[in-house]
Amino acid sequence: MRRLAVWCALPLVTLLAAAQEPGFRSLFDGQTLGGWKLVGGKGPGYVVEDGKLVCPADGGGNLYTDREYSDFILRFEFLMEPGGNNGVGIRSPLAGDAAYRGLEIQILDDQHERYKGWLKPEQHHGSVYGLIPARTGYLKPAGQWNDEEILLDGRRIRITLNGVIILDTSLDIVQEPQVLKKHPGLARASGHIGFLGHGTRVEFRNIRLRELR
Repeated sequence: MRRLAVWCALPLVTLLAAAQEPGFRSLFDGQTLGGWKLVGGKGPGYVVEDGKLVCPADGGGNLYTDREYSDFILRFEFLMEPGGNNGVGIRSPLAGDAAYRGLEIQILDDQHERYKGWLKPEQHHGSVYGLIPARTGYLKPAGQWNDEEILLDGRRIRITLNGVIILDTSLDIVQEPQVLKKHPGLARASGHIGFLGHGTRVEFRNIRLRELR
């Protein structure tokens, strides 16, 4: 694969897709990492390959938007290698573990052999990591593109995977004192959006966002 190279038509495709979704704007130009900041990077971190944002198997770390966001709809496509593991940080600070200091929406090939028998319900794909489980069974096999939407509106969170709503609830359903203490990010009203790499190859494309406020 060619790193830091794209087909010239891809930005036009991205612009056309955004034009068909009023109010949405692209967070990734398909050519550079402009608008993003790498925190705790490993190896090459994240790279651009053929118009896609890629977390290589020998890379990773947290790649955050420069800007902070509060209420929004985030749409993107992703493709994992077998056993792929990543996450989407929302309302996250730049420092600390996004799954606890902010919120993490799990991206995981949760049916892979390496995860069988030990995953908790709130660790499956689409779950608010460590907090709220998502419905399972709607993730396409590794090597195929998936389409996902994250809606965050005040205390409401909704996750849609390949056209199916797999989670739709209020963050306020988490009431256990010990969990609230462990996850102070639940109380945050805004923060960065990020991709949270965990040492496996995951590709992203068509990353776009509409702010609700």
